[in-house]
Amino acid sequence: MSLRDAFRAQADACSALGSPFTARLLRLCADRLQPGTRLTDRLFDWPGDIGAGSASVPLRLMGALHGLVLDNAAPGLARLYPPQPSTTDDALWTAVEDALNTHAARLDAWLDRPPQTNETGRSAVLIAAGHWLTAEYGLPLKLSELGASAGLNLMWDRFALALPGLRLGRADQALTLSPDWRGDAPFDCAPRVVDRRGVDLTPLDPQDPGDCLRLLAYLWPDQPDRLARTRAAIAVAEATVERDDAAGWLETRLAQPAPGTLHLIYHTIAWQYFPPETAARARGLIEAAGARATGDAPLAWLGMEADGQIPGAGLSLRLWPGDRHIALGRADFHGRWVDWRTPDPTSWSREETA
Repeated sequence: MSLRDAFRAQADACSALGSPFTARLLRLCADRLQPGTRLTDRLFDWPGDIGAGSASVPLRLMGALHGLVLDNAAPGLARLYPPQPSTTDDALWTAVEDALNTHAARLDAWLDRPPQTNETGRSAVLIAAGHWLTAEYGLPLKLSELGASAGLNLMWDRFALALPGLRLGRADQALTLSPDWRGDAPFDCAPRVVDRRGVDLTPLDPQDPGDCLRLLAYLWPDQPDRLARTRAAIAVAEATVERDDAAGWLETRLAQPAPGTLHLIYHTIAWQYFPPETAARARGLIEAAGARATGDAPLAWLGMEADGQIPGAGLSLRLWPGDRHIALGRADFHGRWVDWRTPDPTSWSREETA
């Protein structure tokens, strides 16, 4: 895939995900960006897969430019970014070119790291799953998130889910999510989290100003609700995210049994970015731990991942003992909607799996 094709493909994705401004800016880059400077030559000569499923080069550049705006480093560009009124393509591109030239060193440094949105809207799925697992097992939860970024979605039990006629979580929770909810209603059985940790190759510290800026910059500037959600989650973030390979970290984590708890391993739009050997090893470790699980120390593996089907991401759950596979439905990649499908927790007997 060429750089221009990658920009256009990402523009289509941003348009479908409700960000017309980012889509417009990506298309301008596809049409007008030219090699000839150290920065643009790096973009055009980027090795390997530059698309959304790998290096995500277009989103790296979008985040770098948005970071300039949020940091008040490029006032001329900021005057043309949302929430400011729309301007002409020529005016916007002139400001972008000026930023590319004036802030080339900073933008180049930002390109070194992949995008990390840590999208808190995905916690709607985690809240529903946590309530269902609590209704089923009646045990406190030990959380292990793979690809956790800054750990914002490790704090999902501090968020509320507000649906028509149903609210999960207290009124004073740090963040309230209200996606378009379809399908089955989630169970109202409040979970209790007793342990939460995550892993990421390049974790971000939400209390570090520079890392906080990155978290916000990778959100799209014409989606103020996402920016507000992330700021609210940052305010209560305190989960530990360790810098490590997911499989190596998971091996250590699974070697620390916690009787009397349900161990919930989960990942949201992260598995696709793991190298094949990491994904294969992690899968083997989880399945081996599942084979050792007991009724007093069950294991759950929850994934919210692209699966080649549309719309959105597939929601999958495996439970041990018994290796039960449950399709929980689908969800928008940013959590704008959830189509929730789950069995009644009393509809099958766990005695069969003990």
